[in-house]
Amino acid sequence: MLERFGLGGRVAIVTGASSGLGVAFARGLAEAGADIVIGARRENRLEETRRLVEETGRRCVAVVTDVTRPEDCQALVAAAVTELGGVDILINNAGAGTAVPALRETPEEFRQVVDINLHGSYWMAQACARVMRPGSSIVNIGSVLGETTAGLPQAAYSASKAAVVGLTRDLAQQWTGRRGIRVNCLEPGLFESEMTSTYLPGYLDRQLEQRVLMGRIGDPMELVAAAVFLASDAGSYITGAVLPVDGGFLTT
Repeated sequence: MLERFGLGGRVAIVTGASSGLGVAFARGLAEAGADIVIGARRENRLEETRRLVEETGRRCVAVVTDVTRPEDCQALVAAAVTELGGVDILINNAGAGTAVPALRETPEEFRQVVDINLHGSYWMAQACARVMRPGSSIVNIGSVLGETTAGLPQAAYSASKAAVVGLTRDLAQQWTGRRGIRVNCLEPGLFESEMTSTYLPGYLDRQLEQRVLMGRIGDPMELVAAAVFLASDAGSYITGAVLPVDGGFLTT
């Protein structure tokens, strides 16, 4: 049974791999046996992630990538094919969030969030699916805020993450039967990230007390474990699914 969770012999792309959960995904999938291709906009931070991955003994290729540019997404996939022989897994993690009141949010601010979270996820999935073999897996990273609200003005973020759920289901319908590519979505709850670091004092504590049944922030490895499950043969009969990893946030 444990062998079904292993990723040995597979190549995984992780976007948004320069910080936070992206770093955890890259290292965690490497520990599960995959070779890793990482993409993000910040080159210096990307090199730090590559070092962490290589410490596990797995190979790692780093490519500066802006997922809002389809040509960058294609270049990242091309590097995976050229350097490591293909793409078996995509962790579609690159994302951005804002907390701007809807009556003050500019078109540029709204579009920027949607461009990264929704369009970037689509361009990456599209580029990967063109080269993926049957049995491959795409894991989109959504958010519980695509299903509910949490007291902050996050229209762009919530709308984009809700759209990722719809994208997940449609791509699963298109690609699973015809191409053998499974497409699923993880919805993280409260984890340490660049976005949560900007919350006002007291906000996170109130959410943990009032909304999270487990009463604590998530450990990144708890989210990574769910991604490994969906990416591996352990999740081979799962596609088009949306899995909250939220400590009970969505039940309140």
